[in-house]
Amino acid sequence: MEDDGNDKGKNKYSIIVPTYNERLNIALLVYLVFKHLRDVDFEIIVVDDGSPDGTQEIVEQLQNVYGEDRILLRPRAKKLGLGTAYIHGLKHASGNFVVIMDADLSHHPKYLPSFIKKQLETGASIVTGTRYVKGGGVHGWNLMRKLTSRGANVLAQTLLWPGVSDLTGSFRLYKKWVLEDVISSCVSKGYVFQMEMIVRASRKGYLIEEVPITFVDRVYGSSKLGGSEIVEYLKGLAYLLVTT
Repeated sequence: MEDDGNDKGKNKYSIIVPTYNERLNIALLVYLVFKHLRDVDFEIIVVDDGSPDGTQEIVEQLQNVYGEDRILLRPRAKKLGLGTAYIHGLKHASGNFVVIMDADLSHHPKYLPSFIKKQLETGASIVTGTRYVKGGGVHGWNLMRKLTSRGANVLAQTLLWPGVSDLTGSFRLYKKWVLEDVISSCVSKGYVFQMEMIVRASRKGYLIEEVPITFVDRVYGSSKLGGSEIVEYLKGLAYLLVTT
């Protein structure tokens, strides 16, 4: 029998944060997580893909401040993709819930209590942040990028009917066993991976709830989204249309 997390006092949240060249962001992210989850049992698992900018050294310093039991550094030798980063982090997760979020501060930790509250109220298997309901939004994107993102979601909604408003978001809370189940059936890599995860979960009948968030474009570093990711998205959409 899996732990469905009905007893708040016994819940532990493993926050998996994939990183690549996030030296300027990771310390502030960790500080904000600790600030907003004061009364919550959690660990932060940093999966770094061989960043050359010194990200791992910063995380090691954070371990000295917060403790190696709260900040887990689980690096890999090179960039191996987002989906495999979550799988790698999941192997080291000791919580009965898992949060996945970006390291670049586009996902503000202030929303984490709302995710936890929503899950406790509804018993949801997945709580996902959404930019596309009342109270949600995007800050720092130009009009073209907003239209591209919104158009991608509308296209996916029309073709796939997943039952959630934000398919490509990557700020989510999962029951650990649900994440293990869903992730084992996914084959996509990169940015399509997030979309496949939520579509597969919906097809499997898991209860998915949404929390409005404001996505903030990264403050430090360069965006990893480009034209090749848009092509990858369209290919992934076609694949999911055929296989789900």
